[in-house]
Amino acid sequence: MARIQQLPLLAQRLDGKVALITGGARGIGEFMAKLFCKHGAKVVIADIRDQLGQALQHEIGTECATYVHCDVSKETDVENAVNITVSKYGKLDIMVNNAAISDDAKPNILDNDVTDFERVVRVNLVGPFLGTKHAARVMIPAKRGSIIIVGSVSSSVGGVASHAYTSSKHAIVGLAKNTAAELGQFGIRVNSLSCYCIHNELAKDFFKLDDEGFSNIYSNLKGVTLKEEDVAQAALYLASDESKYISGHNLAVDGGFTTINPSFGLFSQF
Repeated sequence: MARIQQLPLLAQRLDGKVALITGGARGIGEFMAKLFCKHGAKVVIADIRDQLGQALQHEIGTECATYVHCDVSKETDVENAVNITVSKYGKLDIMVNNAAISDDAKPNILDNDVTDFERVVRVNLVGPFLGTKHAARVMIPAKRGSIIIVGSVSSSVGGVASHAYTSSKHAIVGLAKNTAAELGQFGIRVNSLSCYCIHNELAKDFFKLDDEGFSNIYSNLKGVTLKEEDVAQAALYLASDESKYISGHNLAVDGGFTTINPSFGLFSQF
């Protein structure tokens, strides 16, 4: 099986760095893991999908990537993932809180079950809290680090997704800002990264759209389709020293979706 080829040393933006990515076995997390390794980082892939995670570890190459089972809703699992990272590679420079789930799309709040709401919040909000907490535990003594919490356009606007998902994604922006305010004194940066809807199987299942349906989704930025690698590139920037003075920021990768009201104004498209 082919290994991920690293870039020449001068072109590597994460040379010598160590990253832990939750939800790293597929989707956006998978693309981040591959891109980070390409740029010289050692990456720990944390996920509950053991078969996918182990396959990705071997695809990238065990000299660069390590897989660890991790349910982000369990503090012992998150603590263990951080400990394994530090034990194997001696440090943790980059923490990407990427793992997330959604519930069924139920537009009527009366149909929403508190158990489903709590399950989503447990993964999407408590998970990033635990990841940030245990990353900070090892980054504070080192006086450096970049923590990235992956959000969504649902972090900024309502009406796109379910009540549970939207609530959790709004909350993690506050978590990123609050922890950035605390951890800056230790040289640790915390940012959130919020992307628009990506044309993949997860989104198609949630929105019940086929390929034609996706082509009709509103986008303010014409001629461009958002892909997983675009989000990974944004994470690469926040992880690298190129963003050394960026902290407490929510980087929107949404083609301007959350910037305007498409149905009203000087530039209305409807």
